[in-house]
Amino acid sequence: MKTRSSNMSMKIVAYLALLMSMTSTTTPPTTTLAFAPTLTSPLISATTRRGQFYLKQTKIRSNNSSNHRYSKIEMTKVPNGDEDSDESNNSAIQQQQTVVTMDTQPQVYPQRWVQLLYLSLLALLSDWICFSVAASPSTFEAAYPGHSAASLIDIFLFTNVASCFLVTDTVARFGLEKSIKGAATLMAVGCALRSGLGFVSPVVDALGLPEASALTAATSSNLVPYEFVLAGTIFVGAAQPFFQCTPPMLSATWFAADERATSTAVALNFNQIGIATAFLVGGGMATTVDGLGQYFGVITVMCALVTAGTLVQFQNRPPTPPSSSEIEKLVSGEEEPPFWESVKILFATPGFTRPLAAFICSISITNIVGAFIDEVMERGGVTDQFSIDLAGAGFEFAILLGGIIIGGYVDRTKQYKSVTLACLLSTIFLVIPLGLTDHFIGNEPFLLVLALLGLGMSAGPVQPINAELAVDVSYPSDETAVESVQQIGGNLVSALLVPVAEMLAKEDYEIFRSVKLLDSDVRGDVVLLVGIAVITYVYFSSFDAPLRRTIADCGDDGTCEAPQLNREGLPLGRLIVEEESKVGGNKVEDKVTAEQEEKLKRLIK
Repeated sequence: MKTRSSNMSMKIVAYLALLMSMTSTTTPPTTTLAFAPTLTSPLISATTRRGQFYLKQTKIRSNNSSNHRYSKIEMTKVPNGDEDSDESNNSAIQQQQTVVTMDTQPQVYPQRWVQLLYLSLLALLSDWICFSVAASPSTFEAAYPGHSAASLIDIFLFTNVASCFLVTDTVARFGLEKSIKGAATLMAVGCALRSGLGFVSPVVDALGLPEASALTAATSSNLVPYEFVLAGTIFVGAAQPFFQCTPPMLSATWFAADERATSTAVALNFNQIGIATAFLVGGGMATTVDGLGQYFGVITVMCALVTAGTLVQFQNRPPTPPSSSEIEKLVSGEEEPPFWESVKILFATPGFTRPLAAFICSISITNIVGAFIDEVMERGGVTDQFSIDLAGAGFEFAILLGGIIIGGYVDRTKQYKSVTLACLLSTIFLVIPLGLTDHFIGNEPFLLVLALLGLGMSAGPVQPINAELAVDVSYPSDETAVESVQQIGGNLVSALLVPVAEMLAKEDYEIFRSVKLLDSDVRGDVVLLVGIAVITYVYFSSFDAPLRRTIADCGDDGTCEAPQLNREGLPLGRLIVEEESKVGGNKVEDKVTAEQEEKLKRLIK
């Protein structure tokens, strides 16, 4: 039976090993620690909540002037099914181990920007396709009598929600690279079904072949049957969640701890640029039935180009993880459960529901404002359609810009809570002018546009910031599962609120009737949005969960004592792994204190 002191040494070594790095994820990970406290046995089993590990020591130095001995410790995760046999475990260790020295450090690669570019472009294209007919619904309905643009968009969105349930398990099984490449190919096929030969004309024009223009004019103006458009729309709708639910995973896999919120903001909000593109390009091209066919063709060409680049250049993961938290996660051999089990774990995680509520609030407000942008602008005195399209595009661009600026600040400070509360408070005040008519001042289009842009910059960033916050508090849970839950919740709530907002938009409520300067009418849908933002603000204000992933990374930048990490929410010794080590069948009760924890981190560095 092991002594208490050897148990404590065992726990410290296990703790150290779980924080070290590895260079390959295709074999069971092994970590090498130099000058770690020696173990009393050459091979010891340590069982944690992440699986069973074997620690093997080789004595490399002895200091006769002290009571300490030092060893090289190798830590290997036992492959599934081999836990019952020491002989098979030793064989697995000898044949499949990957040893990483203490010199290994987190590293980022230029390829991360290529990864972000393609995921962002795919997200842009998916929403461009979704809302491609929103700018010219009458043209679509003239081309396909009996079918509406709104119904096609609804089919797309319902397919999107259904596919969100499949993303997590698909990515877990096939990896990020294969999943994104497969989804990009599916989207390209969907575009081809929607356009038919409509892509020929843009290609001929781009190549400068006037002699072929007569032939292409005949083929491009012939629209495909509605059934092809429907099938293509379903294909793209099924592909889109792979671009919407994976940005946090891409950020964790490729980007450093002080870049993640920004990269997630770019990838997650780039679909807004797709919506803006649909209104600007679609409003200009799809004015006739022939123009609609060519418009679909342009989309197909763009999608084919981005898909080709994705197939050639998109990668799965970098040679070395970009952060300590990602290194620790890989070293531990973390295996994520199926999606539905992940959902149960996430909702049982302290603090998870508050970033979820903030995400749903943000996406609901931006979706409803975007859906009724025409009514909002016309009520404020902007009636020209091109001006309305420009205002709508500006709103979408403001969402992206706000995400980059505010996300960058959160990357540097980790002030998730204070920034989210500030954004929600700004949202409350900036959404009011969109449905407010002051009887004394009258319509002020300039102030309305300013409020619209400000709303985009304040409400939009709440989504990526709280996507990262949800991943942070639920670490080491699957990032894709976290974002899938948020996307499902956001899209479902938005779908339920849109008809309610449409009904309330017909109602006006007069306020400050007795004060002439302040006498105003406020529209019902704005009252609804303000109510949602206020409720979310109150609920989110009680957030106090520990930032588990940030705590795992805090040794990289020396911010371990920052109050926003909420470290007091973690019991002593539970910094990252929450292990229950067992040695010789005896449960280890020893806890690592905060002071010991800092010393261990300094030793690792």
